Amino acid sequence: MRLGGGGSRLTRPSRLAWFARTARAPGRARHGRRRSRRAVVVAAALALGAGLLGPGGVTGGAGAVTPPLTMTAEDLPTWQTNGIVHALAEADGVVYAGGSFTTVRPPGAEPDTQEQPAVNFVALDAATGEPLADCALAFTVGSGNATIRALAVSPDGGTLYAGGTFGSVAGAGASSLAAFELPGCARKPFPVAANGIVRALAATDETVYVGGDFTQLSGTPRAKFGAVDTAGQLLDWRADADEAGKAIALTPDGEHVLLGGDFFTVNGADSHALAVVEADSGALTRGYPEGFIDTRSTVQDLAVDETGFYTGNEGTGAFDGRIALELDTFDERWRDTCLGATQAVEVHRDVLYSGHHAHDCSSMGEFPNQERYHLFGQGVDDPALLGWFPNTNDGLGERLGPRTLAVVEDHPADDRDFLWVGGGFTTVNGQPQWGLTRFTTEPDTGAPTAPEAHAASPADGVVELSWRSSLDLDDSLLTYRVYRDGAATPVHTVDGSSLPWRRPQLRYTDEDTAPGETHSYRITATDAAGNTSALSTPVSVTTASGGQPYADAVLADEPLLYWRYDESAGNFVSDASGNDSAGVHRGGPQRGVTPPAVPGPAAAGVGYDGVDDYTYGDVRYGGMSEFTLETWFNTTTSRGGKLIGLGDRTLQPSANRDNNIYLLNDGRVAFGVYDGRYHTVTSRESYNDGQWHQVAASVGPAGMRLYVDGEQVAVNTSITASREVNGYWRTGGDSLQSWPGRPSSDFYQGRLDETAVYAPQLPAARIAAHYAAAALPVDTVTQLTPDADTYVNGAAVNAIHGTHQQLAVRGSSRYESYLAFTLPAAPPGTVLKDAALRVRVSDDAAAGSLDDFAVRATVGDWSEATTTYANRPELAEESLGTLAAPEAPGGSYTARLEVGEIADALGGELGLALTGEGTDSLWLRARESGQVAARPQLLLTFGAP
Repeated sequence: MRLGGGGSRLTRPSRLAWFARTARAPGRARHGRRRSRRAVVVAAALALGAGLLGPGGVTGGAGAVTPPLTMTAEDLPTWQTNGIVHALAEADGVVYAGGSFTTVRPPGAEPDTQEQPAVNFVALDAATGEPLADCALAFTVGSGNATIRALAVSPDGGTLYAGGTFGSVAGAGASSLAAFELPGCARKPFPVAANGIVRALAATDETVYVGGDFTQLSGTPRAKFGAVDTAGQLLDWRADADEAGKAIALTPDGEHVLLGGDFFTVNGADSHALAVVEADSGALTRGYPEGFIDTRSTVQDLAVDETGFYTGNEGTGAFDGRIALELDTFDERWRDTCLGATQAVEVHRDVLYSGHHAHDCSSMGEFPNQERYHLFGQGVDDPALLGWFPNTNDGLGERLGPRTLAVVEDHPADDRDFLWVGGGFTTVNGQPQWGLTRFTTEPDTGAPTAPEAHAASPADGVVELSWRSSLDLDDSLLTYRVYRDGAATPVHTVDGSSLPWRRPQLRYTDEDTAPGETHSYRITATDAAGNTSALSTPVSVTTASGGQPYADAVLADEPLLYWRYDESAGNFVSDASGNDSAGVHRGGPQRGVTPPAVPGPAAAGVGYDGVDDYTYGDVRYGGMSEFTLETWFNTTTSRGGKLIGLGDRTLQPSANRDNNIYLLNDGRVAFGVYDGRYHTVTSRESYNDGQWHQVAASVGPAGMRLYVDGEQVAVNTSITASREVNGYWRTGGDSLQSWPGRPSSDFYQGRLDETAVYAPQLPAARIAAHYAAAALPVDTVTQLTPDADTYVNGAAVNAIHGTHQQLAVRGSSRYESYLAFTLPAAPPGTVLKDAALRVRVSDDAAAGSLDDFAVRATVGDWSEATTTYANRPELAEESLGTLAAPEAPGGSYTARLEVGEIADALGGELGLALTGEGTDSLWLRARESGQVAARPQLLLTFGAP
């Protein structure tokens, strides 16, 4: 509830009924209601999910957003001003806006087009956003610029009070204060005069409380705060302050007045920026001496609900956040220490909404210093940021963005509630919109962004699908559905939480696959209201039939993160460590760069331009007194640049950076840590030779050690621990200011691949083992389709079926099928490790079989154009494998084959036959099938001996 500074939302006699209606359910704790946070602790890493919402599931309710949020993030069409809105108030579904502007215009209209006069004041329908003609007031002043700074409505909704800097209203005299009858805005007698700016108002049925810069009201001393009756007559009430009053609010019981501003004393007693005084006298009830709020910080706004009150603070290099306090004790409940001055606060149900220009919430475990956010939602019992992030720009004047908020409930013609925002902004959610905007409780119509995905096969018969969480500006908890091979039914469903600065990697492990199979995957994200994103771009992978020596060596040492950079497009960098510590490309580095540092299926690296592109992780790490860094680089640059390091920012150059591996201009490699002094070790040789090089660096009990290509090249045994700093891992670039040998460029121009971070200091033998593993062949699967295939029928001994789209097998009456393949030679340094025949059962209901079928080699030549049952080829006596009961129509089935005999045929021709002994017939797709994936395949896996 907001009763000062920018207006009131409690405008009817039913104020106490409203508090009863919105009171907490019996038994709910006032304190301690905390949203669960996903906290995955890996070795020395900090909580990986700090700040993420975790409770409950996606409800799918109509118009819903993630609880306890109440407002959607989609801004509604609203008339605009041509200047700054400083104050908002509401009565009976009408929003009154005051500030420093001269016209209003429709949503979407450009400045100086379709404008209507509105001199510092306009009344608008809260549900439509359109101006109302029956309350047209012009606030002016003889010299200078008139401004409305405060609006408030009486509890019965019958009177609107306005304060600011003005000398007349609609041509009639006024002295920075005025009152108007509602509806209609007819002027009411209200003779009180202020000799300075009025910045805050709050009204009861009998009293109007005033705050500002004034020293007199109606010629009588009143310092910064005062009170008059509803007829405008000065009261004896005194709450004199030494500096400006900026906010006033009333406690629900009407016994106390809450004061906010720049002051240091109230009625001569120490109380900085915030005070609680008696409603009937102004006597100080609770002061807040210097130290409770930083001396460089002021209270710009106040809001109240049934159990607490809330401050919006602005600091000069000091406290900029919000404080929640208890109404029964006036003690602090919680404090938000985000940086970026708060101008407005407002409560709706259990959420505190705020307007500000927050740019650094790292002290809250949220985002580091970066571009500004201007609107937040927080639980009244918990300062953690909720997933509500509509945004404005800084805009006009002092470039503060939003300056005032107002909630509208019980609109006479609309069942929804509305949150109105006023300020100096000129864009909302990236689109032009000046001065005013509004949000509502329903419907939520905005769909999440499409996920970005990557698929890899790290082991025999396993596909690992990973994706970056989607973003929805009012739903932090989303439901993800994974679809395989274009099917309409998902193979996996999972809920996941995300915020704009922390979009965790999610994973699905598909074990329902066989080596050599190729599958594609797509993902959708759905919010609480049922809005579903577009399908992600499909990603495909061929299932491996063995491990990958280099990746296996890295994973054996349990990295905290492992970025392989195999993605061919997009900005998502999957983490193969199992810890979901994914990365984000920024600035558009080149993806899918080949050849990679380490061979492998679909392996690739990333290419940086040395100007402004880099990769960052959005997981915040800390507490790492020992660690190992490892990556591969390939460059010819003579300007140096950072390869990897820990920085305190993700979207800007870091102010604090440590644990760096970087190149000097001459191509030498440096590794450094900082503990108040810079400690670096540097290679003697240069490595900017256009070749791939492994670099690893560690600090720990064995000192600082630097390795290149598996060999130690520098050491400092006196530094055995790193300072425990917090930050985000970045590759490709970050500030190197003040670091020894700082190169010409902080950003690296060249290729990078296979980046890993480990919590312990790895021994030299493990670094060497990683390097050696990179030279080992990676298991690869070769897929072969038949050069020829046919079947024969014992009941039609002279029939030829070589062009038929199906193959047939049955023991009696006798059907046999034959397939011919041309086999490649084994790639150099590899041997055949596995062989399998995969077939697809036809779609006819009777195509499957409950019998098993043998796979045998054919002897001698045969042709699909001439082969009949009468001249069918001879078959080897021993079976190479068994196709077990392929009973499901449309299903794919695989027969593993004896490797030795297949290996003997490499580089030549191989004929296979499918034969049966039973009476149940089997029909299979032939190589003539129109669906490429349905054709028979011989799968050969080659790998290291």
